[in-house]
Amino acid sequence: MVDARNGNALIAANPDERRYPASLTKMMTVYMAFEALRDGRITLSTPVPVSYSAASMAPSKLGLTPGMNLTVEEAILALVTKSANDAAAALGELLGGGSEDRFAQMMTLRARSLGMTRTTFRNASGLPDIDQVSTARDMAILGQRLIRDFPDRYSFFSTPHFVFRGRTHWNHNRLLNEYDGADGIKTGYVDDSGFNLVASAQRDGVRLVAAVFGGRTGRERDRHMMALLDQGFAGLGVSPRDPPVARRAMPGMMASASAATLARTGRHHGRPVVVAGRAAPKAGGYRVVETTKPALLRMTAASKGGKPVPRTEQGDTSRGTAPVKRTAAVPAKAAEKPAAKPVKTASASRRAG
Repeated sequence: MVDARNGNALIAANPDERRYPASLTKMMTVYMAFEALRDGRITLSTPVPVSYSAASMAPSKLGLTPGMNLTVEEAILALVTKSANDAAAALGELLGGGSEDRFAQMMTLRARSLGMTRTTFRNASGLPDIDQVSTARDMAILGQRLIRDFPDRYSFFSTPHFVFRGRTHWNHNRLLNEYDGADGIKTGYVDDSGFNLVASAQRDGVRLVAAVFGGRTGRERDRHMMALLDQGFAGLGVSPRDPPVARRAMPGMMASASAATLARTGRHHGRPVVVAGRAAPKAGGYRVVETTKPALLRMTAASKGGKPVPRTEQGDTSRGTAPVKRTAAVPAKAAEKPAAKPVKTASASRRAG
């Protein structure tokens, strides 16, 4: 963990291990879109054409069809809330001059220029590619740069939901409702990565940005992150707070896809908190225990054919050959019990919503 005011590192565990980023990839896609908006190459109302390739992406998706259009603003909102792969591919094609492959090369070059030295992108969504890898440190750097470089647009990541063609899509990041001070950024999950999360929270003038890779479940990942954030704030003298009441809006209060409704946060600059892999000390009533089990993972024929459908939280997937480490935050009293064996990776033909 890092105090954003002075850059002092508090915790770092396995920050440079290469992992599959899953939907965290969309943070880079959005960063590239923000740059294009800043430079005047596109506007929020610029049409984003949907190709057959983009429409055929595996879920999670908006259900776009070939030949239709959405706006840049709708595409960004679809990425930060629904984590829609079809919208990500369409936006990538727009920014890449019609080619998602070219856009992925642009993403990688820009990531390296930001200091993300161990990251390689192969697509705009996080769908499977054995070569698409990143690290907790690199993703925390990206989270930091989104806040620092685009303070007027970072608030997109705190959007609770948006309505597209009459259907409401809720943000997958539970910390927005469950952790006081949380205001973004992005979740992700695939079988080969575990549950990932980049999060930012601010209390009493202190901002922390954290990256957690390899959670065993979404709930454990969230508890792990909240416990670590609690520890970071407590170590910096920030008083603990009660969990916030769930803040889901009633139907009559639904957010529109208007930039004016999004300008709520994003004015504060933060440095990365890098947390990944092994166990950490007690934090906020939890002790993080390691439940690692190496698993050699191979790209399947389905993945090579571009039609991967493994179990995912976000609909993004990533397959390759690498050990997968899963961590879990459990009540401190139960930490002495032997850790449960991780669930075996699902086959490439299994899908979850």
